[in-house]
Amino acid sequence: MSKTFTKVDVAANGKPDSLWVVIDEDVYDLTSFQDEHPGGKKILQRVAGKDASKQFWKYHNEGILKKYKQQLQIGSLDSKKAAAPTPPPAPALSAQSTSKPKAQPAATPTKDDVALDPYGDLIPFADPSWYQGHHSPYFNDSHATLRDEVRLWVESEIEPHVTEWDEAKKVPDRIYKQMGERGYLAGLLGIGYQAHLANNHVKAVPPEKWDLFHEMLLTDELSRAASGGLVWNLIGGFGIGCPPVIKFGKRSLIDRIVPGILAGDKRICLAITEPDAGSDVANLTCEAKLTPDGKHYIVNGEKKWITNGIWADYFTTAVRTGGPGMNGVSVLLIEREHGGVSTRRMDCQGVWSSGTTYITFEDVKVPVENLLGKENQGFKVIMMNFNHERIGIIIQCTRFSRVCYEESVKYAYKRRTFGKRLIDHPVIRMKLAHMARQIEATYNWLENVVYQCQSMDETQAALKLGGAIAGLKAQATTTFEFCAREASQIFGGLSYSRGGQGGKVERLYRDVRAYAIPGGSEEIMLDLSIRQSLRVHKLLGMKL
Repeated sequence: MSKTFTKVDVAANGKPDSLWVVIDEDVYDLTSFQDEHPGGKKILQRVAGKDASKQFWKYHNEGILKKYKQQLQIGSLDSKKAAAPTPPPAPALSAQSTSKPKAQPAATPTKDDVALDPYGDLIPFADPSWYQGHHSPYFNDSHATLRDEVRLWVESEIEPHVTEWDEAKKVPDRIYKQMGERGYLAGLLGIGYQAHLANNHVKAVPPEKWDLFHEMLLTDELSRAASGGLVWNLIGGFGIGCPPVIKFGKRSLIDRIVPGILAGDKRICLAITEPDAGSDVANLTCEAKLTPDGKHYIVNGEKKWITNGIWADYFTTAVRTGGPGMNGVSVLLIEREHGGVSTRRMDCQGVWSSGTTYITFEDVKVPVENLLGKENQGFKVIMMNFNHERIGIIIQCTRFSRVCYEESVKYAYKRRTFGKRLIDHPVIRMKLAHMARQIEATYNWLENVVYQCQSMDETQAALKLGGAIAGLKAQATTTFEFCAREASQIFGGLSYSRGGQGGKVERLYRDVRAYAIPGGSEEIMLDLSIRQSLRVHKLLGMKL
């Protein structure tokens, strides 16, 4: 805002019919906002014509300012510019910078190892190290440009509204549509730039430069909104429901349904889990019987805890077509318009806006052309999909852990107890240190796994990395739970009530179990990690 006011100007507008306040030297006209204020008019009228910064930050976080700033801010105090420190010479230090970061040469320059300009708020460990001027062999200018694009979109279009969407248990359809228009849905498939599948490409990155680290970065930046429900709404069902269609579906099926999905016009989900079959996929009971003419499957059964199912047009569904065990499982692409598909929303502890669903299939007639892979060999389809699903969970958990840590640091610098700031108490610094060490260990393992996925072919990666990814999934979810708990301890009662300064921590704490259990529970992941790794390394020549 270019308009400036003196403190006298603000004080002159200290009545209900003209109510101005100051927050961090910015001036807001709240006259018309009084009826909307959740705390009532009286609270605002008590600070009318005054600096309300202390009172504001006692109850709110920066998301509220982002939401209402454009609507209510009318200018700034004339003292703000004079009081502000001289800007640093590097403009990329601003978190809002959308200029393309410039690469700085390493001390010993190499082809793949560059240090990009520092980016964001520069709170140590609140962002990956490559955001903060460290060298990285994985990230370059194209990743930094994508980071700018996604962060600006999230901070302007998403973050200010996440709380109300969470309470409403629904993200507006236009946001999912924007995911398609921006090319993000195609990008998240990793192969979405094929001309016959996607009309929309990611603006910031040429198709030929897209890699798995762009995909990782996109999920990571979406997760800064601090809502598992939001992330799962946008990429949950899609991210695990669409890849099996791409990899195992017939070309005619892919060409017919995938373009609409990538455009954000249609939704898809993965329907595997049942009331009595979660991690024990081989014992699922949803049945698909072939009709006498061999042209259709008739599907009957139930699915539970299915992300996005309430809105889905397509259901990538595990069914039993043969005998017991894994060798009797197939995967069908069921379309809602086939009829016989009923869905109802489930009320769960967390991820409220993700559309968790209970599905009932009653005599659903599915064309045999919708079989993904081969009949009775669907277990392979399901297993090939798990690594991708788990890596997505790992990325989200790691960023959620960072959010808990970052929010804790910011609050520790504001909150005073026993005559000093929280950050000045050794016990608080110890909590932050334990959060940071676990976050960085998890993230660096994640970078290595993603690099290996990118360097190996799909079969090799599935063989060699399944155990490591399972172990990392458990590492990421336990780190998330630890950071959520420690952040809650630092925020105290503010993290127990929804909204306000501790709102992000409270929301993420509710989401913890939604990450610890789906995709394979922590206990099963840890056991699988060792069993599979030992089995694979025995084949590779392990010597004991």
